[in-house]
Order: sequence, then structure tokens, then C-alpha cells
Amino acid sequence: MPFDTSRQSPPPYTARTRAPAYAVGALDAERTFIGAVYRWMALGLVVTAGVAFLVASTPELIEVVVGNRWVFYGLLIAEFGLVIALSAMLPRLSAAAAGGLFLLYSALNGATLSVILLIYTGNSVALAFGITAGTFGAMSVYGTVTKRDLTSWSSFLVMGLFGVVIAGLVNMFLQSTAMQFVISCAAVVVFTGLTAYDTQKLRAYARAGGSTAAGAPVGGALSLYLDFINLFLAVLQLLGGRRKD
Repeated sequence: MPFDTSRQSPPPYTARTRAPAYAVGALDAERTFIGAVYRWMALGLVVTAGVAFLVASTPELIEVVVGNRWVFYGLLIAEFGLVIALSAMLPRLSAAAAGGLFLLYSALNGATLSVILLIYTGNSVALAFGITAGTFGAMSVYGTVTKRDLTSWSSFLVMGLFGVVIAGLVNMFLQSTAMQFVISCAAVVVFTGLTAYDTQKLRAYARAGGSTAAGAPVGGALSLYLDFINLFLAVLQLLGGRRKD
């Protein structure tokens, strides 16, 4: 939502003046909202990591989830359907219902991502996670402090996202290593940009009053969670070392 710049701006603050009460209240609401967003996001990542480790370290679960193609693809379809349903129903959900569905999605994602713990070495996964966390944190800070309106990035990022998805689907059949490298590089650029863009968008959303919706923090957490997970997977594909056994 664009800001109304036609209104007269309040006078600059000095050491002897106070911010208007409405400005202080809006700032507090923004901080509360963003804090809730990051708490939900962190909880989702913990659930995903926990489920992935549980499945990867339990032979019986590996056999059910990874060894059975129908179960694995069924989980992928369930994930896809759940994230679409969650995004569509968020305005009508209570905070508890939205949070429960988000954690269910995080758990399903952890089950399907358990395969990476079987393919890549532990050191590779840890390195990719560290790089992702550092990049994500830096871009979140940039999206918070920059005075530049990142809305202009949206067209490029959306086109890049569609390009990555379509190329990834095509490469499922081609199995080209060179093409996968290009896709992973593009994904790093796209999801790095989306992290800054989504961070700024969420803060603007909170300042505009949208953060009062019950499921709003969960919706924000879902956006940043997806940015983090996809960035992590792209980095892992670029730098990850595969197990030899």
C-alpha cells in the first residue's frame, strides 16, 4: 500500500520534543508484530529441523517416508495443498488455528527435507545453514534500515521466481548438472532479494495497521520461512558435499 505523501509531515524531533502518541503506538505495534513474525518463523524452522533429523535417524521412518515413492510424493502434494490453503484462509483463521497449520506444514516439510540429510554430509548441511542464516540476517537488516522503496524489485523477483520453478521442473527430466548449477545460482539471487523485499513489506504492513489480524504474524512468518528454506536449499546444492556411502 503506497504511503500518502501529500500530507504535511510533522516537525523534526529534537531532544526536547516528544513523538506524537499515535507514532509511538504505531512503532510499538510494528515491533510487536515483527517480533511475533520472527518467533513463529524460528519455531517453524526448529520443527522442520527436528522432524528432518528424526526421520533421517530412524530406519523405519526412512523406509516409510523416503523408501516409498508414493508416500514421499503424497507428502509433497500435501505440503503444496496445505500452504495454498493456509495462505488463502489466513484472514479468517484464529491465531491458534493459523499457528497450528503453519507448524503442521513445517513438520511435513521436515519429513520431505529429511532426504537431504541422507544425501549431503553433516558438515555441508551445517555450512549451508550458516551461510543462509548470515545472508538472511543481513538482508533482513537491509530491508529494515534502507530508505529505498524495494517495491521496484517485485517484478524482477516474481519473474525470477517463476523462471527458477519452471527451469527446475524441466531439469527434473533433463537431469543436467550444468543447468542445476545455473538454477541454484539464480535461486540464491531471487531468495536473497525476496528476504529484503518481504521484510520491508511486512514492516510497511504493520505500520498500515494490518498487523491487527489474528493470523497476520503467521502469514508473515510463512513468507520469511519459505525465503529461508529455499535459500538454504539453493546454497546447499551449490556448496554441499554428497555422502560417499
